[in-house]
Amino acid sequence: MMESAKLAGLLQGPLVWLPATLAIYAAATALWRRHGKAPILNPTMLSIIAIGAVLLLSGVSYPAYLDGVVILNYVLGTPVVALAVPLHRHIHLLQGRTLKLATALFVGSTTSLLLGLVVAKAAGASLETILSIAPKAATAAVSIEIARGVGGLPGLTAVVTIMTGITTAVVGPYVLDLLGVRAPETRGLALGVSGHGIATARAFSESEAAGSFASIGTALNASLTAALVPLAVWALGLT
Repeated sequence: MMESAKLAGLLQGPLVWLPATLAIYAAATALWRRHGKAPILNPTMLSIIAIGAVLLLSGVSYPAYLDGVVILNYVLGTPVVALAVPLHRHIHLLQGRTLKLATALFVGSTTSLLLGLVVAKAAGASLETILSIAPKAATAAVSIEIARGVGGLPGLTAVVTIMTGITTAVVGPYVLDLLGVRAPETRGLALGVSGHGIATARAFSESEAAGSFASIGTALNASLTAALVPLAVWALGLT
C-alpha cells in the first residue's frame, strides 16, 4: 500500500513529467527534421498528442501533470523576449512597407474575428462559446484575458487558441505554397497574424526573415484583437 502511494506520488511530480515532456518534444522534433521539416509533422502537435495519450494510459490527471511541468511556463518568457534579436536584424525590411503591413494586419485580424463569430453563431453555439471563440487568433495569454473580459470561458478560449495555432502551423505553409506566396516576409506575416506563437515557430523554421515578420504579426495582432473583439461584440449585439 505504501509502495503504491509512493509510486502515485512519483507519477505526479516533476521528476517524471518534466524530463518526459522534454524527451517527447525532442523526439517529435527529430522526427520532424528527419522528414524535411514537413508542416504535417509539427513538433508541438505531435507532442500534445503523445502527452495526451500518455496521460490517458497512465490515468494521471492534467492538473497533476501541469504541476509537474509548471517551471516550463516561467522559462517561456525568455524565448519571447529573444525574438527581438532577429527582428532587429531584419527591421530594415519594413522600410516602405508600413502601409501594406498595416492593411494586411487589419484585414487578417478582422477576417479571423468576424469569420469565427459568424460560423459559431450559424452553428447555433451558445453565447459563452461564441464569446470564447472570438479572440482565438491572438496569442494565448492575451486571448484568455480578452475572453474573460467579454464574458467568454477562458478554458475554452485556451483550447481554441492552441488549436488555431497548430492548424495554422500545419496547414498554413501548404496553403501559401498553393497560392504561390514565396516571399519570406509575406509568409511570415500571414502565419504570425493567423496562428500566433505556434505558427511563428514554424515561420522561423523556414527562415529568420519569415520568423521576424511572424513575430511582428503576432504582437500587433494581439493588440488589435484586444481592441476589436469588444467592439465587434458590441456591434453584433452579443452583450
